[in-house]
Amino acid sequence: MTGSVNWTKTWTFLDVDEKWHEGNVPIMGVRTHAAWLCAVAFDGARAYKGLAPDLDLHCARANDSAAKIFLKPLVTKERWIELAWEGIRKFDGDTALYIRPMYWAENGGSWIQDPDPESTRWCLSIYEAPMRVPTGFSVTLSRYRRPTLETMPVDAKVGCLYPNNSRSLFEARGKGFQNAVVCDMLGNVAELATSNIFMAKDGIVYTPVANGTFLNGITRQRVIQLLRADGIRVIEATMSYRDFETADEIFSTGNYSKVVPVTRIDDRALPIGPMYARARKLYWEFAGWPAESK
Repeated sequence: MTGSVNWTKTWTFLDVDEKWHEGNVPIMGVRTHAAWLCAVAFDGARAYKGLAPDLDLHCARANDSAAKIFLKPLVTKERWIELAWEGIRKFDGDTALYIRPMYWAENGGSWIQDPDPESTRWCLSIYEAPMRVPTGFSVTLSRYRRPTLETMPVDAKVGCLYPNNSRSLFEARGKGFQNAVVCDMLGNVAELATSNIFMAKDGIVYTPVANGTFLNGITRQRVIQLLRADGIRVIEATMSYRDFETADEIFSTGNYSKVVPVTRIDDRALPIGPMYARARKLYWEFAGWPAESK
């Protein structure tokens, strides 16, 4: 099957025939429960230069996220990993890839809204996705908030959470910024609209404590671990927007872009600072990827 020419090179392994298909494969119909009621769980890992850091953790989280929205995690972590490497080998080894295991509900349950776990389907999609050039981006405060666990499955990577973050992105871009700082329902900073957020002040790195209102990212956890092992003090704390307004530097972590700097918060320019540079270098070394040219 061949997808739109607007998509990068893509291979997808489908559950229905246990085969790889090339392109943007259509997988849902108009009656598919997930297509209109959002019963979708997924995850994303990266592969580059033949290496895929923390692939096992991303595959395990895909299964955990599925279970949290009452889907059946039908694929073992080991099989996800095996299929991922099979798919990675279909690409040029130098190309940066995005690896996306996904579950969704085909049918509804006893009521229209709830998914039928027995109708769970799955696929693994791998596609070319160049690494973001770390030139930096601008942020501002969003009026929209992160929900709590009582209102949304914020402890899972699921499709229903993303429209709210998209509201923050559209709002920020309408104001001339590239991303948004999103707070929790109490007004404490939770994350960016697309990734986790860090700041540095007086040689100490800070990041919002994982309080159950945002996903405690795998790359976030890895960067905290790497910085601490390198002797840098990292504090997870309840943080205000004012803390970030007065930071020495700000950077973000996430699987898609890994570690990238924030170079402007509102009207204040920020340097690409040493803590960001250290975090990115440490991550690249952990991943085993070639050192970046300066």
